Amino acid sequence: MAIDLDPQANLSQYFLGAKDYLKLLNKNDTKTIVDIFEQFSPPSVVFGAPPLSNMNDVIVPLRNWKRADFLHLVPSRLELAWTLKNPTEKAELLPRFISKIEDNYDLILIDCAPTESILTTAAYRSSRYLFVPVKPEFLATIGLPLLARSLGEFQAKYEGQQLDMGGIILNGKRRSNTPPEQEQSCHDIEATAKEHGWRVFENVAYHSDSFVTGSREGTPIFQTSYARDYVRNEFNGVAKEFLQEVGFK
Repeated sequence: MAIDLDPQANLSQYFLGAKDYLKLLNKNDTKTIVDIFEQFSPPSVVFGAPPLSNMNDVIVPLRNWKRADFLHLVPSRLELAWTLKNPTEKAELLPRFISKIEDNYDLILIDCAPTESILTTAAYRSSRYLFVPVKPEFLATIGLPLLARSLGEFQAKYEGQQLDMGGIILNGKRRSNTPPEQEQSCHDIEATAKEHGWRVFENVAYHSDSFVTGSREGTPIFQTSYARDYVRNEFNGVAKEFLQEVGFK
């Protein structure tokens, strides 16, 4: 299960493909993550739909494989940003939703923007591990100390919940002829991670235009048109390392 907790809905668009994502939004009865957060809000111009009667209404089946393996999505949409304007008590709605469906899944991934908000708190409250993809560039690296403070404040407030940093994943690094700025940023990331006792993944999600193509096609990198074998193998390495960190063998 993948849950898109970003108003920009990049995860939803990548998993569905741009065209199918727009088709989904254009359906009158489409439910999204917005309906989970606004299910107890009074009807309005933005949220005119009735409260959720069935939590499964927000789940979109994406793939079904042999041996009963499957992938589902809770999509997002831009209106999720309105939730931030009235955040009272909403952080608990996502973990409440997950508690009702978690037994159906081996793994639940939540994609959340790094900006501190009620959505970040909801993601923290719903999670056991935190993984942070970071581009090796200055503006991304200076946000890591803020993340450390955010995580520390959450752990102090919710002492009964165990939330650990699973690791930092370098994303978008140049495979060869790496610019000096990227090299310096990688050094800064390593230093910050060491300071806070965080692990940096050995495998790197290197830059490739195939990820952009996959987003348009709505395909994983392993099925994206003209994706090179080494790109697929590199991402497979990241995926295997991630699964090991969360306890999958």
